[in-house]
Amino acid sequence: MTLNAAGGGLGADVAEAVSAAHRDHWATVLANAARAAGGNLSIAEEATQDAFLAAVEVWPKTGIPGNPPGWLTQTAKRKVVDALRRAGALQRKLPSLHAPDEFEEEQMSTLELLDDRLRLIFTCCHPALAMNTRVALTLRMVGGLSTTEIAAACLVQETTMAARITRAKKKIAAARIPYRVPDDAELPERLDGVLAVISLIYTAGHTASASVTLQRRDLASDAVDLARMLSVLAPDEPEVLGLLALLELNDSRRLARETPEGGIVLLEDQDRGVWDRRLIASGLAALQLAYQRLGPSRQPGRFLLQAGLAAVHAQAPTFADTDWWAAVLIYDQLLVVQPSPVVALNRAVAISYRDGPGAGLVAIDALRDDERLRRYHYLPAARADLLRQLNRDPEAAREYRAALELVTNEAERQFMEQRLAGLDPS
Repeated sequence: MTLNAAGGGLGADVAEAVSAAHRDHWATVLANAARAAGGNLSIAEEATQDAFLAAVEVWPKTGIPGNPPGWLTQTAKRKVVDALRRAGALQRKLPSLHAPDEFEEEQMSTLELLDDRLRLIFTCCHPALAMNTRVALTLRMVGGLSTTEIAAACLVQETTMAARITRAKKKIAAARIPYRVPDDAELPERLDGVLAVISLIYTAGHTASASVTLQRRDLASDAVDLARMLSVLAPDEPEVLGLLALLELNDSRRLARETPEGGIVLLEDQDRGVWDRRLIASGLAALQLAYQRLGPSRQPGRFLLQAGLAAVHAQAPTFADTDWWAAVLIYDQLLVVQPSPVVALNRAVAISYRDGPGAGLVAIDALRDDERLRRYHYLPAARADLLRQLNRDPEAAREYRAALELVTNEAERQFMEQRLAGLDPS
């Protein structure tokens, strides 16, 4: 949805209110609409979109309501009623509908809001759907990301992603997948897919794929909140606690990652005094509890290992004090649990800090023919940085240009353009 605050369009205050509501409350409005629609995600998504469009039309005339998400929720429910009536299904759905004559500005607790989003996530992450489809559908429904953003995050073409999301919604409707959080007996087998999706939602917020700013803090905060909610649902699951630790430790650095103008601040240049020590303490406590729950007979999973990597950085007083030997060892374990070219690339970068840029470049070059990294801009960007450190500027320039052809985040683009401009052209 594009808002125009210029002359003849929305007033700046209304435009900002609608944008803020879309950013902060999309998932809540959609979750309520999905409940009213009996779990029909296609109807719910259309009704939610129509509710935001109604806000664009109505709020300039009536003023911004006191509780925008309540207004949007009730509008979306009315749209659901209209859609079901048109589909001839009103009588079957009537008991679950709530469409009062006047708008209700519902005051929902944080727990209730999270429960709605969890219900939506578990529906999107049903085992009947392939894992890549679960991820895409949840990013669309819960995160409110565009198809373009999701395609970039998942390294696939936009047309492929659009078809995948459409098929997923049709399959949920055809298979009558229930719109609920699974009971205790079902929960363990359903957790892995949900954990993967919450992790990707955080990643989409940590570095927004198609954005002027580096981060989408609303998505990152949503992911942290959902991880905390899952830890309440499954307090004895090491991987749930591992994910929570990972997200809290990573999120502790959010204020140090950008300049006041929105530019990127690399990890080695960040002011560690700005890191959120409360989040670090909470993340380390969750990590310690996860290993206690793991016991001696089980091996740590990918989220627990990734949390260990985050802890290596969180516990280092300065960048120079980072224990890169420990980081590489953890990456070695992670490659066994999660064989992935992205993990291998991150390991190569860790090797460059441990053994020098030449060793890191050798490790990266071993990955250059992997087709899965063909459109992954961090591969040429990482290679360019190591070539720059080795004073091989012409080669570094070629790699920066290759990365610039792939990058979609404006803050990252500007950073690489600055690095490219600083190279010796000879």
